[in-house]
Amino acid sequence: MSIFDGEAAGYDSWFESPLGRFADEAETECALELLKPSPGMRVLDAGCGTGNFSLKLARMGCSVTGADISENMLAVARKKAAAEGLAAEFVIMDVLDLEYPDESFDAAVSMAAFEFISDREKALGEMLRAVKRGGVALVGTINRNSAWGEMYAEAAKMENSVFRHARLMTASELADLGPHPPEEVRECLFIPPGASDDELCAEGERKYYRKGRGGFLCALWRKP
Repeated sequence: MSIFDGEAAGYDSWFESPLGRFADEAETECALELLKPSPGMRVLDAGCGTGNFSLKLARMGCSVTGADISENMLAVARKKAAAEGLAAEFVIMDVLDLEYPDESFDAAVSMAAFEFISDREKALGEMLRAVKRGGVALVGTINRNSAWGEMYAEAAKMENSVFRHARLMTASELADLGPHPPEEVRECLFIPPGASDDELCAEGERKYYRKGRGGFLCALWRKP
């Protein structure tokens, strides 16, 4: 049983809040700028959860397979895909043991899942194994060295928080996960979690960009 099975029903409520919506938009923009998806691109979303990022890629015309170890999260993802008439596939599968032949995908992504993966080097290795030569693997994760990292570290002290099971990374730790250096590492979400609703805009993000570290990191590796 996944630790997220009990979170599935209310998981998407975060994206409906002003702060959650802004954070999701900032993280998505950062990831898409690196990934550069195109119609027909075959993408694996490892640790897809309720399909938040998977469905964004599907709307852009990508052929998406979302994999997760939580059947309850996958059930939510399938329901959302069906409601939109999207053809994304969602399968129960562990990123540490992907049941796909080598070079099956054009790209592999994982957004906000590596915090909860026990062997992150192996997970990234599996993602790279599953993509074609010249393809990419992208990992998005919370930045430990940020106001957001501090918030989630506090959340980890709560008995009922899934973040009790999380291990956050710094930018350098993320970059060190791969068998070779990433092509690029970016930060985003400079607005702190305590920002007012009025600050949740591009202007607010630019203001905080000059003051601290981004709360979310995206790193892209290209398979030689």
